[in-house]
Amino acid sequence: MSSIPTELLPDTRRALVHRLATGQVKGRAPSVVAAVVRDGRPVWVDGWGTVDGRVPDGDIQYRIGSITKTFVAVLVLRLRDEGRLALTDPLAEHLPGTVAGEATVGALLAHTAGLVAEAPGPWWERTPGALRPELADVLGREPQVHPAGQRHHYSNPGFALLGALVQRIRGQAWDDVLRREVLEPLGMTRTSLLPVAPHATGWAVHPWADVLQAEPAVDTGLMAPAGQLWSTATDLATFAAFLINGDDRVLDADTLAQMRTPASPPEATDWDHGYGLGMQLLRREGRLLAGHTGSMPGFVAAVWVSPDDALGAVVMGNVTTGLAVGSLAADLVQTVAEREPRIPAPWRPLPSVAPQLLEIAGPWYWGPAPYVLRPLADGFVELAPLPGGGRGTRLRPTGDDSWQGLNGYFAGERLRVQRDAAGAVSHLDLGTFVFTRQPYHPAEAVPGGIDPAGWQAGWQAG
Repeated sequence: MSSIPTELLPDTRRALVHRLATGQVKGRAPSVVAAVVRDGRPVWVDGWGTVDGRVPDGDIQYRIGSITKTFVAVLVLRLRDEGRLALTDPLAEHLPGTVAGEATVGALLAHTAGLVAEAPGPWWERTPGALRPELADVLGREPQVHPAGQRHHYSNPGFALLGALVQRIRGQAWDDVLRREVLEPLGMTRTSLLPVAPHATGWAVHPWADVLQAEPAVDTGLMAPAGQLWSTATDLATFAAFLINGDDRVLDADTLAQMRTPASPPEATDWDHGYGLGMQLLRREGRLLAGHTGSMPGFVAAVWVSPDDALGAVVMGNVTTGLAVGSLAADLVQTVAEREPRIPAPWRPLPSVAPQLLEIAGPWYWGPAPYVLRPLADGFVELAPLPGGGRGTRLRPTGDDSWQGLNGYFAGERLRVQRDAAGAVSHLDLGTFVFTRQPYHPAEAVPGGIDPAGWQAGWQAG
């Protein structure tokens, strides 16, 4: 049996280097470093330009800006999965005393709380956190610029609040919690709040001349959860693999899928972009990408993943503006996906399946619409429409002949097996949608009843 190739083809690698090099030149960045992840591991890491006289490699730290927000979102969702909070909880329930206490945790993650985009006072990205020693200094006196829930409005102070929330519940600085709960389990040893050598210097490039000016790299204090982390291409490649597959030591795959689900409405003219829970979403060439871009003075970065392709890409550069890292990272994903389409793993039977799952497997009908229910691993099931059918969903087991939808129209809804007096399966009920073994089965509890005449032939309109 042939094996799936683990390395990229030479022509693919050359295409990646060409895209990286042209991006660095066009973006006039002193240096750029990038990585591609496939099937859970880095398959390409390269740099262009120089840092301290040498081509950057996967171990050089760059500031990653708002990619920090995705790390903070992971910490918040860990608290949710532990039952310590709910996304519908008002912030004040866990972090009292702020002027944004009515904002829900979920709205802060999705940037729908209507809070200001930036902290008041001097530009927070270039000034020390000592200028904003309290949360009140982060929000200002009038933090609400839109009604809550009305629209997506990106808010850096909103993630400062989420970092403070993590600290309040865990009783430890958010970056220490991050290191213990995320970085160490994933083996990300080169991601930190402050730079650790070797690291790049952040530069601004003159708009009309090829000269540089160093940018400040300050500790932003309470605003750090919005964008202060430093990382490397190797570490962010590890994080990209995690965003695709999950890791039960940190967050499982279902929670990662929820993070990638749109939670904020896009702008009316911008339907190719969206936002989930701490993750940006991008639809490009028919491919749905999830991740985040980031910028701080002197640095830009991006990480995009395509779970359907089992691919991810990371790009980092040390320039304030000009380098389109989001497009560059998306191009790297697309290059590999198109040149080397994903080869599926061999089909294998399930290691085990409960008898009650086999009892409900197979064709079902919602009215006349055909569906098929298939058992998956670990007791999960998938209800998929056949041609001429409708909405499908993947469901997780909740016990007692019931499952809960994970995606699509039926996300959160309950599928319950209904049995007759003898204990045999009669029909399925999914959020009041009744599924029977035959279209409009006359013996089952079809809402509205069944026409006594049943199915008729030779019927003529009019």
